[in-house]
Amino acid sequence: MIQETVDAAKAPVARGGRLPKINPVFFVLAALLVAITLSNPNFVEPTGYMNFLKRAAPLAILAAGQIYVIVSGGFDLSVGSVITLTVVGSSMLLNNNADATWWVIPVMYAVGLAVGVVNGLVVSYLRVPSLIATLGMMITLNGAAFMWSSGSPRGYLPETFRFFGRSNIQGIPLIQFLPVALIVLVVVGICLFWLMHRTNLGRLLHAIGDNPRAAQMSGVPLERVRIIAFVISSLGAVTAGILLGGFAGVSTDVGVGYELQAITACVIGGAQLLGGRGSVPASIAGALTLTAIFTLLNFIGLPKPVRDVVQGVILIVAVVLATYRRNRAGGT
Repeated sequence: MIQETVDAAKAPVARGGRLPKINPVFFVLAALLVAITLSNPNFVEPTGYMNFLKRAAPLAILAAGQIYVIVSGGFDLSVGSVITLTVVGSSMLLNNNADATWWVIPVMYAVGLAVGVVNGLVVSYLRVPSLIATLGMMITLNGAAFMWSSGSPRGYLPETFRFFGRSNIQGIPLIQFLPVALIVLVVVGICLFWLMHRTNLGRLLHAIGDNPRAAQMSGVPLERVRIIAFVISSLGAVTAGILLGGFAGVSTDVGVGYELQAITACVIGGAQLLGGRGSVPASIAGALTLTAIFTLLNFIGLPKPVRDVVQGVILIVAVVLATYRRNRAGGT
């Protein structure tokens, strides 16, 4: 039973030998890109679409990590605070010393690893709902970042640190330049795709999200798999924080709202918030779609509060549709 569910989630091929179904998010993304091009024809120039991908890279990486937790049936609300702690903590540790970058980045990944392990342990062994556990972690990390910096981080992020989110490789044929952030996104995306869809970890995640009790009775190590999912999500948040620090600078609210954007991106990509369904490519496409929506709203000239309203409406509608699809599938 578990294997059938996982196989269906990995390769949703219609019966009767028809071609695999294409996730609707890719059509929505294509339509939005056309709308952006019509609003601003300069978008089709390399500077336009490359900068778009550069801006979308942190959210796409965050969503690709968040989907691991969502597929297993949980949420990770702490990723935004992990981003903030990464940026603020890096600034404090670097203390204007560019040569310290080589050890500061591993330290921040170690912090992200610890956060993921703690989240996983609390959810798996203390049986605290992931929503509450990660909300508590979010508040704790935001408070730690504020106390560490006294609300005003000192120093700056040197070019050796900002390289990953800010720099471009020039002289590329056809596209003129290639953002380093886009290279990071591609590398991380391939790795997370392989883990989710080509290894046993992905099968176990889908099994746990679909039916935890049945998975446990089948010998699936629930606690270990859930901890791994939270660790991947936190490490993705550290990576996103490094990229954001590259072009957003140091701020105590740099990660505010990113946890909800990541969840929204996953839901847009077709993930079920109750677990058991989701994919890395669709989550990345969902992040690109959400960024495209924000970009289009900016081109139209609508203010940021409207963008927040649109994001909330998208999340509500996507959840309603996902719940409807799940109930309909259960009824059939």
